[in-house]
Amino acid sequence: MNDRERALDAAHRRATEFLGTLADRPVWPRASLDDMLSAFDGPLPAHGADAADVVDELAAKADPGLVAIPGGRFFGFVIGGTLPAALAADWLVSAWDQNSGSSVLTPATVAVERIAGRWMLDLFSLPETASVGFVTGGQLANFTCLATARHAVLARIGWDVAEQGLRAAPPIRFVVGADRHGSIDRAARFLGIGRGELIVVDSDDQGRMRADALERTLADGSGPLIVCLQAGEVHTGAFDDFGRLIEVARRHDAWVHVDGAFGLWAAASPALRHLTAGMEDADSWATDAHKTLNVPYDCGMAIVRDPADSIAAFRTGGDYLIYSGLDPWDVTPELSRRARGVPAWAALRSLGGSGVADLIDRLHANAVAMATGLRSIAGVQILNVVDYTQVMFRVGSDDDTRALGAAILAEGTAVVTGAEWRGHAALRCSMSSWATTSADVDRTVQAIRSLIDP
Repeated sequence: MNDRERALDAAHRRATEFLGTLADRPVWPRASLDDMLSAFDGPLPAHGADAADVVDELAAKADPGLVAIPGGRFFGFVIGGTLPAALAADWLVSAWDQNSGSSVLTPATVAVERIAGRWMLDLFSLPETASVGFVTGGQLANFTCLATARHAVLARIGWDVAEQGLRAAPPIRFVVGADRHGSIDRAARFLGIGRGELIVVDSDDQGRMRADALERTLADGSGPLIVCLQAGEVHTGAFDDFGRLIEVARRHDAWVHVDGAFGLWAAASPALRHLTAGMEDADSWATDAHKTLNVPYDCGMAIVRDPADSIAAFRTGGDYLIYSGLDPWDVTPELSRRARGVPAWAALRSLGGSGVADLIDRLHANAVAMATGLRSIAGVQILNVVDYTQVMFRVGSDDDTRALGAAILAEGTAVVTGAEWRGHAALRCSMSSWATTSADVDRTVQAIRSLIDP
């Protein structure tokens, strides 16, 4: 074998070894950042090394600091595993090394992404003519959609952001729910809208925006308007009432954006799509394939109803660039990028429509089973209605809850992560991985039981 073949062979062997440890290795890393810095520290060597040896060294040194995210008992944050077809396709993406901004330059990968986007629109029951831009994740998907929204609502009153900038632009009313995800605030900040400018609408006990509160809020004001709704509150999994809220927003000529990083996928399940009813009437939607669809990082999607709005916000100049209809670089901030949508195509192709629905239903069933198991432990309080994939719980005092969270990570069977909900400490369990089985749920419940009642 030549150097490239030997290096790839080493990577395959090391990757297979790592995946083979997932059933038994502690889910949380065994090494700290300082440990990892020590392992990799030192001056840049004066001379190079054999490529396969470099891969072996990297894998051996990194192993103690790796998290078992691809396994069945990682329930932290909202992070999915990786489906086999998506993982393998991602390896091909790196081997092909296609700069996938232009359909003229890289027609194969752009075509694959376009079809993957069309399949997603069908699964979500969104307009088949919408633009789908593949970005790094939910944060950039929200930013991309909201940058498009900013351009569009100002254009409606005759202000061209691309030409006139923002310095003297009319102010935008940027309306958000009280329990929005932090990526919405961050996207607003990137767009020049500060925290003090956000117009916050009250939510109910599960984090859903209240339609009566939105009505009162929008009645008091005028001017360009963006309303941000949510499919899947990150703690409770709750969905806004899109039918009522969008009807209110439309009466005030708002651009409606839906942050559905993991919740948009509920629309792909016949049993759960009632959660997203009315969502199709929005103007833009953000989601993340590396969450619920289980493709490798990074793969978010920014979906915009009218591609003309995307083009107006993002199409670039450059006399050396070649344009051919609607290209990827027309609908996102990036020019050069990897073909991150190819693993999404592979995941969808391997599952089919029924397989996607089965995956979503299984994640929900696992969440219900986890909540049921946790309720059987004396002292555990479930804090949310388990309508989707999230389970939030606490024990005793805030200190007791935080101590339990630390103990779960140290024990190693599973990972849940902490949060604050309504002023008190909580623990969050997110069902996001195709690899999670009922045995994983039972094993996790038993581990938590043993920590609470040794």
